[in-house]
Amino acid sequence: MSKLTTRFDGFVLDNPLMPASGPLVGDADKLLYLQDLGVGALVTKTISTKEPHIPRPCIYGDRQFVMNSELWSEHSAERWITEFLPTLQAAKTRPLIISVGYTKDDMDELIPKLDPFADAFEISTHYVGTDLTVIADTVRTICSHTDKPVYMKISPHLTDPIGFARAVRDAGASGLVAINSLGPTMYINAAKRAIEYAPESGFVWTSGPVIKHLAQATVYTIKQAMPDFTVIGVGGIGNAEDIVEFLLAGADAVQMLSAALLKGKDLYATILKRLPETLDKLGFDSIEAIKKTTLANPVRYAKQVPTWLEEPCTMCGLCERICPYFAITMDDAIHIDPDLCFGCGLCISKCPVAALR
Repeated sequence: MSKLTTRFDGFVLDNPLMPASGPLVGDADKLLYLQDLGVGALVTKTISTKEPHIPRPCIYGDRQFVMNSELWSEHSAERWITEFLPTLQAAKTRPLIISVGYTKDDMDELIPKLDPFADAFEISTHYVGTDLTVIADTVRTICSHTDKPVYMKISPHLTDPIGFARAVRDAGASGLVAINSLGPTMYINAAKRAIEYAPESGFVWTSGPVIKHLAQATVYTIKQAMPDFTVIGVGGIGNAEDIVEFLLAGADAVQMLSAALLKGKDLYATILKRLPETLDKLGFDSIEAIKKTTLANPVRYAKQVPTWLEEPCTMCGLCERICPYFAITMDDAIHIDPDLCFGCGLCISKCPVAALR
């Protein structure tokens, strides 16, 4: 086994990085392209029983986020079953997780037809509300049609992630994918006085680096309560360090998609190339060692006034401008008033040259 191997629910993945369900995994050719880039497993776009009505344009990319009004796969379930999945079955060398949505009736129809092609299922809950009894009943329906692992994808609008996790585990799910995109959100073009990239509702879903810390908190919350329940982390991953962070939060593997939309599809290969050296830099000898690490939380309540280091400082003045306690002044040096300073740490985190410690 390599240092990048991760294990969960009987799977042994060459590495913990897989694509997330979305535009880049919308047919067999796209998935096989990502397989060639080296991802540890494959995940399909969400397959449903109904044809989606998708506005064009439908995807907006900014530096830190993607807004997307796609609902699910633009291809019919029939095309997946008769064309894409047989092609994948013949050519894949990685486990295939089939994403399916959304209702209990959809599961009754789709799971038996998809089961011959799936190594596992991922079930999106974006459009089924927040009633955990409905979601649990949906899980039981899925499990009645398959003995493959079932991972329920939790939406960030759910206010009780632990309750969600317990409900789906008790109904037969093998784990969670955390989290789905954030929303509803919207994109307003002030110059045009218009909403863009959205259907008639005006709403879209937001993903990418901007939701990373929410995703990590959700993974951590669930794993602290249910350490033996599998969690696949997704939401905001864009580099090798992000993968390590999610694994430290408790994830067993991770998914990425939005960052590849923002930076290029070859980002998967770039991250996987850098992941071994990132582990070395951070002092880990394997992915499994990261997963066994307990996060420290050294909380302090006593104030610590920052120290200014003259040599790296460029005198940009940012610390003075942003200090919320008006404790920093600048003339020919940086001065920090210990009586006004609250020790909040903002200046340290924002200094571009680490001149405050």
